[in-house]
Amino acid sequence: MPAIFVHVSDIHFGQERDERVHIHSDVKAQLVADASEFVGRLPGTVAHGILVTGDIAFSGVKEQYDDAGAWLDSLAQGIGCPIHSIQVIPGNHDVDRKKSSLSASHLLDVIRKGGASDYERVLENDVDRASLFARFEDFGRFCEGYDCALDVHGRSSSNLRVELAPGRTIRFIRMNSSLLCTGDESDDEPELMVGHRQFIIRPTKGEETIVLLHHPLNWYKDSEDANTYLRSRARVLITGHEHDPKVKVEEVEDGSDLLLLAAGATVPFKSDDIYTFTYNIIEFDWDSAADALVVTIHPRAWNPNRARFEADEKRLGGKCPRFVLGSPNFKNNASPQTLQTDQNCAGSTADIEVEPVVEIVAAQDSDMELPVPPEVEGYRLLLLRFFRDLTEADRLRMLVELGAFEDNSEARVTQAIERQLFDWLVRKGRIADIEASIQNILDKKREDHAE
Repeated sequence: MPAIFVHVSDIHFGQERDERVHIHSDVKAQLVADASEFVGRLPGTVAHGILVTGDIAFSGVKEQYDDAGAWLDSLAQGIGCPIHSIQVIPGNHDVDRKKSSLSASHLLDVIRKGGASDYERVLENDVDRASLFARFEDFGRFCEGYDCALDVHGRSSSNLRVELAPGRTIRFIRMNSSLLCTGDESDDEPELMVGHRQFIIRPTKGEETIVLLHHPLNWYKDSEDANTYLRSRARVLITGHEHDPKVKVEEVEDGSDLLLLAAGATVPFKSDDIYTFTYNIIEFDWDSAADALVVTIHPRAWNPNRARFEADEKRLGGKCPRFVLGSPNFKNNASPQTLQTDQNCAGSTADIEVEPVVEIVAAQDSDMELPVPPEVEGYRLLLLRFFRDLTEADRLRMLVELGAFEDNSEARVTQAIERQLFDWLVRKGRIADIEASIQNILDKKREDHAE
């Protein structure tokens, strides 16, 4: 069966004002209902996760992510996937510009007026790098809960792999195209950069890569390098930002294709004949005859006359464009039938049409195992609640109470240290204590609010 993901982009929590508050709230509720019904009619009747290609918030502040988290919970529950099964990347609206220091502004000017060497020189300096990432403070805690933390060294991130058949997997790569955003960028004279540090996608036999990147390739000064690299290493590139849904397949060479999917805005500022509320339901599957990755897109768009989402027959090629992509990494590996036979399993194609296996794995450039195996029951959900639902003071109090951190310590507790201490407690077998502590904190907050 295919791996099914709901794809949303440019939701812009926090942009609502005046009469649009009610319109946007209704659209978001109807999207949950529409996705739930549609996914329920697909093979397996549930989705395997949600893809969010940036601009979750409108101005990158905590209150907007609180609302986004509640809505994503309802969407995940509606389509039948765990609320933590979300891949998320930042967009330009996930930058909190109020946290841009004078030094950060100067560094942005240097990079945007310079080139790749200037970008690399800034990223090599810990202090300079920290000043740029400080503008993602609230987004950073939000995405950490989904185990999609920004790489603070400016590299791409990856931890989700889906096995479609034995020896046929897809891996999701998250890239940050918004580190240099200030609000006045354009694609006429591009100033943004992908950066060579993110060009690390190792070819793996039997594995094809899905890249998530907020800005399309025409928005970068290094677009030629990015385009060349992605065409050689990725099989699918999913972007957002432009609010204009498009899809095309480029033949890289014989037997190798790249699918470019540009998302519409899930919630643009307003809806008209050109830009409207849109989202996608995407199926990833393996074509046994062609030994290829198959991507089927079900584009959904808002019908203002019926006040509901419907199949979008105007964009992305119609109701459900299906693409069979030349997949050299699949062909470079042993056939699934052979792999199953080697594992003392039946070798027929029918025997391997099973539920996709979704797993959290170590990053490609890591030789280390994950600090906490994903098999630890409840870990992912508690990680989400720890970072997304607790305040910084709540998290520190919990870590002190559970003995992971000394109350009189003068060390600065960064987000990275919080994660290390959280994982340390889990490795010590304290996951039940973590759950009880988080629940106590949230219960106390509700009691205080009721009073």
